[in-house]
Amino acid sequence: MDIQRSGTTKRYSDYVCHGGVVHIVEVPASADADAKTQTVEILASIEKMLIQAGSDKSRLLSATIYLTSIENDYDAMNEVWDNWVPNGTAPARACVEVSRLANKGYKVEIAITAAQNSQ
Repeated sequence: MDIQRSGTTKRYSDYVCHGGVVHIVEVPASADADAKTQTVEILASIEKMLIQAGSDKSRLLSATIYLTSIENDYDAMNEVWDNWVPNGTAPARACVEVSRLANKGYKVEIAITAAQNSQ
């Protein structure tokens, strides 16, 4: 089974598909924005990539959400997340606090896997 990559650079790909599963890790576009805005940006980008990869947000399998401050940003991130995920399709999910993300201004980073649509 072939591996499909999109937006591949030396360091990362925008998404990778293998075995009918899409893998995406996304960071915000605005390093100076609050966690709510960063979550909106990330989920909008994930949604576009899912469609490009032959999936959609109702087919999420798992999500790992990284926050630099669960105390300050968990509720704001969840407000956006809860409105974005279609009812009855929530993936297995972990939310962890990290001391820092790749860019000092990032407050949120999200890694997801999703099933591709049946062919």
